[in-house]
Amino acid sequence: MFKNSLIEKILIDQEIVDKKTLDKLRTDAKNKGKKLHNLVVEKKIIPEARLYETAAQILKLPFISIKNKIIRKDILFLIPESIAKTHNIVAFDLDNKDLKIATLDPDDIQTIEFIKKKTDLNIIIHLTTPKSLDEVLKQYHKGLKAEFQDITKTTQSDIDETSKDLKELAHDLPVIRIVDTLLEYAIFEGASDIHIEPSEKEVLVRYRIDGILKDVMTLPKNAQQGIIARVKILANLKLDEHRLPQDGRFKIKTEQYKVAFRVSIIPIFDGEKIVMRLLNESSQILTLEQLGFQKHAFNTVKANIDKPHGMILVTGPTGSGKTTTLYTVLNLLNTPKVNISTVEDPVEYRMPRINQSQINPKVGFTFAGGLRALLRQDPDIIMVGEIRDLETAEIAIHAAMTGHLVLSTLHTNSAVATLPRLQDMGIASFLISTTTNLIVAQRLVRKICNNCISSYNLTPESIKELEERYNIGSVLQTLTDEEIITSPNISIKELLFYRGKGCKQCNNSGYKGRIGIYEVLEITPDIQKLIMQKASTIEFTEATNKQKMLTLFEDGFIKAKNGITTIEEILRVTKE
Repeated sequence: MFKNSLIEKILIDQEIVDKKTLDKLRTDAKNKGKKLHNLVVEKKIIPEARLYETAAQILKLPFISIKNKIIRKDILFLIPESIAKTHNIVAFDLDNKDLKIATLDPDDIQTIEFIKKKTDLNIIIHLTTPKSLDEVLKQYHKGLKAEFQDITKTTQSDIDETSKDLKELAHDLPVIRIVDTLLEYAIFEGASDIHIEPSEKEVLVRYRIDGILKDVMTLPKNAQQGIIARVKILANLKLDEHRLPQDGRFKIKTEQYKVAFRVSIIPIFDGEKIVMRLLNESSQILTLEQLGFQKHAFNTVKANIDKPHGMILVTGPTGSGKTTTLYTVLNLLNTPKVNISTVEDPVEYRMPRINQSQINPKVGFTFAGGLRALLRQDPDIIMVGEIRDLETAEIAIHAAMTGHLVLSTLHTNSAVATLPRLQDMGIASFLISTTTNLIVAQRLVRKICNNCISSYNLTPESIKELEERYNIGSVLQTLTDEEIITSPNISIKELLFYRGKGCKQCNNSGYKGRIGIYEVLEITPDIQKLIMQKASTIEFTEATNKQKMLTLFEDGFIKAKNGITTIEEILRVTKE
């Protein structure tokens, strides 16, 4: 959007207001939390069209009013709808290799560069008005409806009769364009999952972005069969199978990105629901520092992964980043001197020099069977995707006893809860105490958008909620120990916290990206004694407090105080 200096120049140079009035407008905009250019248009100090035309002259850009312009669908759809709406930018004309775009923000270089790479065209930027742009954005909706009417000329009964009709439908150009656009939106928006959910009268499309599901668009019911057929073709699944779940995968590779899509299709009451997990294969594996470990926890993890044998467990619910943590550790251990083998479900990321196997229960290749086979492959380090049953747990523990370093995951809510969970599975206490080196519990929290970050003090209501659920005195003592604050006697009312106001870069959510919060429990001699005694969770918790182990909430609170995430986000993910 326009900088205030540009708006001020226009207002003064055009003699629309004097300096005194301009100062008043500045103060008014600041108090109301509005942009100056929005305020002057809203107060009718200058007509919108004149403001943007003058700005275009100063910026030496062509101005265009596209309010009543009907844009060809093939040109309009060169920029996906979600990008057009989020970044206030549309394509309106194409002349040989020149793509003409209209925007409200000519300084949004990142988006303009993305469009240039995606289309391989020369971009000519025009400035337009918000009203003009809003009218053109409506054409996306009209365009989609027209597409879907073309797709479903065949009646629903004809579609269901033979797989030949489904094949034709899946290769229909409008269907291909719709599915391609859905996939492209998801990649550009950084989604981790795409949900395509049929209901009685329509089809809902949702993306999971930074761990939160968001509605993206609602499609007409008669588009359902074409979209499902297209996804099945891409994932090499059976087109005529509608009664059983199916799993598959496919890849999209361009110069800009390489993404694998893991497809799951399941029959539901109103059709077949599709969920696609996006795995960005071109993304770099993170380092331990980038994962977000605090200093003491980082040193503990580093010391334990350097041990030649024993077991390291990463715990947390589905989608808490356990696999990413394991891959990060494997990447550190991956040298020519060791043989690393994994058995996973599924293999999410390919890693060079690591022997990765994917389980297949249909043919009897289970975690336990795969792990048993791996032990005959002379491994030094073994990664088991998940310990789900007693058999897998026993083999993993015996492997750790016999000179192997074993990495795995488990579904428990905290690091301490992992120990009784293993005992409940039937593992002998002396085996748990002698083989387990380290337990890491984790969650993923959304990071505050750096573009719109602002500080604030907690309200009395927020403080009351925190005090009801947590020992705030203990948390403040932890902040003092970690040298975040100078004294535990500081009132929580005085502490500054941070949040995102919401901007274009974060889709007005106030968040962009995610980071981990962790509990790192080292199995010391004191913890080993408690395991042997089958101690209660309370006794384990007292012992971890003596070891100065940060809890998930304490780690999150430190990150909130440091402006990485928000208190609300920490409360959301640490609720039991």
